[in-house]
Amino acid sequence: MTTERSRTAHSESADQLARRALGTLRGAGGATVAADHVEASGTESGGDPAVALGAVRIVGADVLAPYVLTGQIPSAGETSAIGLALSALPPAEPPPPAPPEGPEAAWTMAWVDWGLCTVLARIDPVGAPVRPAALPQGPPPCDDDAPRRMPLTTSDPEAAGSGIREGWVPWSTRMGKLASLALPGLDGPVHAAAKSGVLALARGAARATLRRDFPTAARITRWLAWLHAEGVAVPFDPAPLTEHITLLGGSDRAALDTAIARRLLGLEPV
Repeated sequence: MTTERSRTAHSESADQLARRALGTLRGAGGATVAADHVEASGTESGGDPAVALGAVRIVGADVLAPYVLTGQIPSAGETSAIGLALSALPPAEPPPPAPPEGPEAAWTMAWVDWGLCTVLARIDPVGAPVRPAALPQGPPPCDDDAPRRMPLTTSDPEAAGSGIREGWVPWSTRMGKLASLALPGLDGPVHAAAKSGVLALARGAARATLRRDFPTAARITRWLAWLHAEGVAVPFDPAPLTEHITLLGGSDRAALDTAIARRLLGLEPV
């Protein structure tokens, strides 16, 4: 059973790992991200390598973002550490159905795992110790007209299997949880959903910013940056919002999201 103490430990470890990835992306970190994090957890007093491996799964493809965005090849130690994290608790096969038919947390984790496996296999097809995870189902479609109606929630008994479109508030929040997929070279049903739900993402980013929920705003705005980099028209220039969140985001995960968004927008040299 997952305890609050365990969740806190994994969250703190994921923040530390995001900080390492951010440092490497900015050229201030070490040569590896995951390998250094796992190794440090085994030498620090009170550290737990199992928690560090869990953090790799939480951060997902962003562990490899510095390599994706700079063109570097991860070392054998790096791919080995990521492979160990994936083999310790293999991705679910078959993947769980998309919510509301299936549990949201398990579905989100399946997509995060897919992103990590896919990026690893593409960035190092010879040395990658894992094969790409099975492709999960895409998210329910978003209804941009939802502000004129009561938004659906995952508890709506009519939603499962009915093809009913989901309101933009829960939809954009769910897409934000999949922000680690907003990287060059990744493509799948979630990316197709982002391209068809641009207005919902813009609304979600604006809403999160006005609510001062900067971690959520950073995640959703990163999707807008990815869309802009893909040549998709967005309702507003995401660059000023990215810069705003960069100053106010606060957390390590938000800082990594905005740093990646800045790279996608060309605000920092690649």
